[in-house]
Amino acid sequence: MSLSIPQLDWGGAAPFLVLTLTALGILLFDLFLSVRHKVWLMHLGLTGVLLTMALLVSGFGDQKRVVGEMLILDDFSRFFHLLFLLIAALTFLVSVKDVEQERIHRGEYYALVLFATLGMMVMASAADLIMLFLGLEALSIPLYILSGFLRGQLTSNEAALKYLLLGAFASAFLLYGIAFLYGSAGSTRLDRIAAHLSHGAAWENPLVFFGIGLLLVGLAFKIGAVPFHMWLPDVYEGAPTSVTAFMIAGTKAAAFAALLRVFGTALTPLHAEWVAPLWILALLTMGVGNVAALTQQSIKRMLAYSSIAHAGYLLVAFLAGTSRGFSSILFYLVVYAFMNLGAFAVIIALARQGEERPTLSAYAGLGFRHPVLAFSMAVFMFSLAGLPPTGGFMGKLYIFSAAVEANYVGLVVLAVLCSLISVFFYLRVVVVMYMEEPREGQPNPVFSPAILITLFLATAATLQLGLLPAGVWDLAVRSVRSFLG
Repeated sequence: MSLSIPQLDWGGAAPFLVLTLTALGILLFDLFLSVRHKVWLMHLGLTGVLLTMALLVSGFGDQKRVVGEMLILDDFSRFFHLLFLLIAALTFLVSVKDVEQERIHRGEYYALVLFATLGMMVMASAADLIMLFLGLEALSIPLYILSGFLRGQLTSNEAALKYLLLGAFASAFLLYGIAFLYGSAGSTRLDRIAAHLSHGAAWENPLVFFGIGLLLVGLAFKIGAVPFHMWLPDVYEGAPTSVTAFMIAGTKAAAFAALLRVFGTALTPLHAEWVAPLWILALLTMGVGNVAALTQQSIKRMLAYSSIAHAGYLLVAFLAGTSRGFSSILFYLVVYAFMNLGAFAVIIALARQGEERPTLSAYAGLGFRHPVLAFSMAVFMFSLAGLPPTGGFMGKLYIFSAAVEANYVGLVVLAVLCSLISVFFYLRVVVVMYMEEPREGQPNPVFSPAILITLFLATAATLQLGLLPAGVWDLAVRSVRSFLG
């Protein structure tokens, strides 16, 4: 018996390999650099991220399959890869102050962010359910560790433990879902599952519906959809602020990439069967997220609950099941990344050492004390609320119009009402900044060049995506076409 080593398409695997080698290089150099020179680890990480982005951009229009055709590199996955890498790069920049102030170990921190990004890329490229599971674990394990990086704080320890335990349950659900689908279709390859389900007789097998249900539970946990959202506010609040920024933008994008890949290819023949549960899931997620955010005084907790509501809006577009609906998800995730990373950059600039739970009162009078910082925060809050002329407005417009075209008018009306509720708690931040007097003992912002660059990029992108959305929208449409065929 002879063993043969499968041929590896080095061109297709290059983005994954470059990012992996960068993360390993950071761990290696961390052993030899003195404390004063460890800032170079961030520069090494950014260089690896930029090199990976260049490889991805140069390959647009081409399709490759790697690792025994278990990973696919098409325009759809490239779009998400670029988004994940952008989120990782901005996380590096916003974390500079956080890392110094909280004395976080730089080498481990930057390497874990890159390993988590690698897991996201694998999830977006997975052409096989086993590879999807491996990508999910490659994403989750670094996040469990990053959530508990502030070992001296009980809230951080609680966040890591809660995320680990509940995340393990979600992984088990996903794994059982894969097993049931394998039992029905005889394969974990997405194209083969789709071919199997295209026969009417396959629908009579209850394993199919058990599998789909459990798979949906596992992915709904990562999205933060109700009723699988209970972990999210505590974990987002307890984790270091820069880690929360990374999770709130990256995890949701990776989970939606996997959801689109699985349900948009393998489970398309059963679209009519999963409409009803997703309709209820979307409504509950929008409603609970927005209502719970109304009463929050901690701004991190308020953004955590609002992220649940945004998952609901994205599920509305996903429910449409059309090319326009899927394209609106891609566009909205780009906007969502910029407005959230920008908002967290403001939180980090104002945070004091050991203060991981800033309240709204810390922002009183910020418009008088630091007009530029307050202006940026106001732009992010307007965008999160979906008000013009920001990217958030255009994102919701694309989502709701796609759902109306697909005849989900009732759900869109409810989504608009939920969005109106969110205007209250987002504008409350703006009111506190511009209509309340500054208070004694409020923290003075500490700006680093990296924070300023992040704020400038996030503010400019949020406004640009509202005023001139055509470039990103066209790229999203093109990426979805390559995926749906």
